[in-house]
Amino acid sequence: MRNPIKFNPIAAGIMLACGANLSYADSKLEEVTVTAQKREQSLQEVPVAVTAFGEDQLLENGVADLSDIQKLTPNTTLQVSRGTNSTLTAYIRGIGQQDPLWGFEPGVGIYVDDIYVARPQGAVMDVFDVERIEVLRGPQGTLYGKNTIGGAVKYVTKKLSGDTEFRIRGGVGSYNQRDLVLSGQTGLSDTAAIGFAVASYQRDGFGENINTGADNYNKDILSGRVSLEFNPNEDLFIRVAADTTKDDSNARFGHLLAPNVWGTEQPLDDVYDHRSNMPADNSVESSGASLTAEWNVSENVTLKSITATRSGDTKTNIDFDSSPRPDFDVPAFYEDEQFTQEFQVNLNGDNFNLVSGIYYYDGTAAGAFDAVLDLWKYLFGFSKTQHVAGSVDTESLAVYANYEYALTDKLNMTLGGRYTRDEKSAEVFKGDYAGLYSPTFADRYEGTPADPEPYAILTDYTNSDSWSQFSPKVGMDYQIDEDTMVYGSFSSGFKSGGFDMRGDASINPETEEGYDPETANTFEVGIKTQLLDDRIRLNAAAFSTDYEDMQVTVQDFSPSTGGFASSVINAGESEIRGLELEMLASITDRLTANLVLGYTDADYKEVLTYNTTTGEIENVADLWDNLQYSPAKTGLGQLSYSMDVAGGELVLNGSVSYRDGIQIYAAPNPLLDVGSVTLVDAGATFFSGDGKWQASLQGKNLNDEVYRNAGYSAAALTTGYYGAPRTIALTGSYNF
Repeated sequence: MRNPIKFNPIAAGIMLACGANLSYADSKLEEVTVTAQKREQSLQEVPVAVTAFGEDQLLENGVADLSDIQKLTPNTTLQVSRGTNSTLTAYIRGIGQQDPLWGFEPGVGIYVDDIYVARPQGAVMDVFDVERIEVLRGPQGTLYGKNTIGGAVKYVTKKLSGDTEFRIRGGVGSYNQRDLVLSGQTGLSDTAAIGFAVASYQRDGFGENINTGADNYNKDILSGRVSLEFNPNEDLFIRVAADTTKDDSNARFGHLLAPNVWGTEQPLDDVYDHRSNMPADNSVESSGASLTAEWNVSENVTLKSITATRSGDTKTNIDFDSSPRPDFDVPAFYEDEQFTQEFQVNLNGDNFNLVSGIYYYDGTAAGAFDAVLDLWKYLFGFSKTQHVAGSVDTESLAVYANYEYALTDKLNMTLGGRYTRDEKSAEVFKGDYAGLYSPTFADRYEGTPADPEPYAILTDYTNSDSWSQFSPKVGMDYQIDEDTMVYGSFSSGFKSGGFDMRGDASINPETEEGYDPETANTFEVGIKTQLLDDRIRLNAAAFSTDYEDMQVTVQDFSPSTGGFASSVINAGESEIRGLELEMLASITDRLTANLVLGYTDADYKEVLTYNTTTGEIENVADLWDNLQYSPAKTGLGQLSYSMDVAGGELVLNGSVSYRDGIQIYAAPNPLLDVGSVTLVDAGATFFSGDGKWQASLQGKNLNDEVYRNAGYSAAALTTGYYGAPRTIALTGSYNF
């Protein structure tokens, strides 16, 4: 059994920050440019809590995909969900989306080049062909719209230079890791260029199916991107881009956390092993195309259009019982497609800036799953299958404006607002079938399988609804001196209403009426400063959020009926308060210290849930302790040291990160919920003097901490999913 080393990252960070002799520093920190407010600005000029990571910083920290960002950002959870390797669970400041089921909306917006990615499937994007990743914390309701009540994550790809270039990047590492990335570009003319990138990521599993030998937690991903850019003149830029990702990694199967009450299985010794009877087949496909045009009409006026389409297709298998029998097996299928169009106007003058626009979204999210329940025979003498299928069509239209005005040379005012109208229509079916039966994927959109007929139809309806919401923002920022800015703001955001795809109308008829949006209203104050002649960057924020009409999902298994009753109602109200601190210090021209601290305190004011036994609405706020996936404390202490080696630069990097315990479901579950986690990472990255090649050796989770980050609990069965064990990888790249 592993015996992980424990560290106190807060104490380590204080030593890193305060124990160094800053008087020997003779280098300044580089300026960081972000587009958090949909225009290029210095990080220190933006009155928003935002963290940005450039290409070199991502390499030095061994960031392989979006999930690696969470350690570097306060009060942020970005990690792989259960079931697949590329489905994202994202939470910022206590708000997000735990359930990746179709029809549910995220609470953190994911953007690729300002294009909204509506579904979590395929959102754990591998980092390649990237210029910068930005994490915006708090409601971004004015500029980014609905479903950004927790925050937004922006993945910014590189623009083409027009030079003829070719780059090859490869990697090998633990568990037979084999990565290969090819990228290049060339100019087609003086005003046009084309570029591409293709990436293959392969890795054996951390565990296996002990009955079949199939890998568990393996990786098999192929991604590609191509872009064509035109600059007919210095005032016009046009980009046509397309990307695709195919994840054929095996379905991830969980670790049985307690003895199977329906059989004799005991938890296995290795948390990455399992003994499921289900096949390991799994597929997640995601692709998109976009057309972006930007026209500088004059020195003060810029017009921008972003047209995009995306689609996704997921086939996966989930085993709740983790046994060689189909006690509780769930084959699932998701499909989604979306079209978005944004027109934007940017006006700027001597003392003002206005970003305004119109945004349109049209999307369909559909899917089906079968709860294959052999455990039914233990209760009633025969097995059954429960089939759930449906789709949700969403049409959304929004207009927005964000106006910044300089009241004086030092005092600025921000006024913003966004009006959004959402319309949704849903088809939902839920039926019970005698025997162990799973319809083919091709049958699922028909609502009911061709054969056999259901013996009970629990839910079968079509309904539609619409919601309108105005999301305001008011802020002030004051430039104390050229190095220090303080700001205060009020911002609001909302997450769209909808219909519960699992709802059981036979138990809870109100499920057919759907549920309303939830809202978050946040007051935030902050400071951004650079000290000691730009050798220390210190950004801090304090926030208080009223989180209202929370969409709470409660699923109960009823032994008397053998069914699952899901209900999503606007049941909750909570208050979330927190602090964030980010400090980067250039201690000397070679030694840099990084300290990241986050604190979140959430109090439930009211949690009304439907009791399937009594049929009554009950307030269970006193029983619920924490918000999902929202650790009370997060921290990172990090040192980086650079030295001249062989005509180039070698950067050594070591860090200790800490996350408090998390609650996986809305209601506490002592068996499933996770304790605190401390991870130790270290790396060495070499940049050649001529800029042609790089090499990086990265070790992650060097203390080999065993930590759970997701799980299921239903029908007296509890399974957990785990983060990666200790891994070491060597990567390198060469530019031709």
